[in-house]
Amino acid sequence: MAKIVVIGGTGLIGSKVVAKLTAHGHEAIAASPNTGVNSITGEGLAEAVEGAQVVVDVSNSPSFEESAVLDFFTTSTNNLIAAEKAAGVGHHVALTIVGTNRPQSIPYFRAKIAQEKLIRESGVPFSLVHATQFFEFVGSIADISTDGDTVRLPGALVQPIAAEDVATAVARTAAGEPVNGDREIAGPEQFGMDEWARRALTFRGDSRTVVRDDSAPYYGARIEERTLLPVDGAWIFDTSLEEWLPANPPRT
Repeated sequence: MAKIVVIGGTGLIGSKVVAKLTAHGHEAIAASPNTGVNSITGEGLAEAVEGAQVVVDVSNSPSFEESAVLDFFTTSTNNLIAAEKAAGVGHHVALTIVGTNRPQSIPYFRAKIAQEKLIRESGVPFSLVHATQFFEFVGSIADISTDGDTVRLPGALVQPIAAEDVATAVARTAAGEPVNGDREIAGPEQFGMDEWARRALTFRGDSRTVVRDDSAPYYGARIEERTLLPVDGAWIFDTSLEEWLPANPPRT
């Protein structure tokens, strides 16, 4: 079994990845600033990856501001790659987003594209896991799209996925051979973004009205109808919105 270091290993996805890998007999290390490993400053990074066969990066920027998020992903990835090369790591797995290879003008996506480019050109064998939007973020998407008691969202299609299923996909990828390319993952159902939010808010008894507005931005930019959908051949996981909602009440 392998030593696998999970950068962002105490977060939403990372903690689940660590648990799944550990359950299958791997030595999974949760690496984050909380555990003394900082991929931005480099603190503890060399020690963490020493002897590792795989590094998994599921870390995320604390800020989505355009320059801050770009700096986070480029700085972190450059530091990780340097540490991996020094330690002889043979597989870099990164969690990224469905849609980065399609025309769009979302600042966060541009930062992820920059991250992906560094990984592809690093010379370290790699796998890029592109996930659709997580069910867990439906509340925050509604919140940033709210004006008074109205939520305005475009009808662009999404095929959201549960965080648990994302972690399963990342763990399976980390335990396998490098893809040296892309793997897309998604949930089982397609919705208009407005419909997805409307169903979630209605189930939770939220009184806000969700209105379809195709001019409304998604994380600061307008998107086309199919930008956020997976390609043919993606890994499709089973957890539906109807199954997920009762098990995941909103945080208070």
